[in-house]
Amino acid sequence: MRITVIRSGGFAGITRRAELDTTDRPDARHVEALAHQALETDQGAAPRGVPDGFRYEITVDGSRTAHCADPHLSDAQRELVRTVLKEGA
Repeated sequence: MRITVIRSGGFAGITRRAELDTTDRPDARHVEALAHQALETDQGAAPRGVPDGFRYEITVDGSRTAHCADPHLSDAQRELVRTVLKEGA
């Protein structure tokens, strides 16, 4: 599974993009479960969030996308975003 996270907004307004492939990862099942949960909690359009907060676009396998914003991320979305931005290229 290929997971892409795009983070935008924040105080500086800098956009960051990272991608993670779960193939051959020892925690693949966990990360893939987080991705499925993140998609299930999608609210449709990107939520407003808070001033200077981050907005996120989570895309799985290039076909399904979820939108979320601080501070309204589910636990699964927050963990997935943190993992992909930390380990993704």
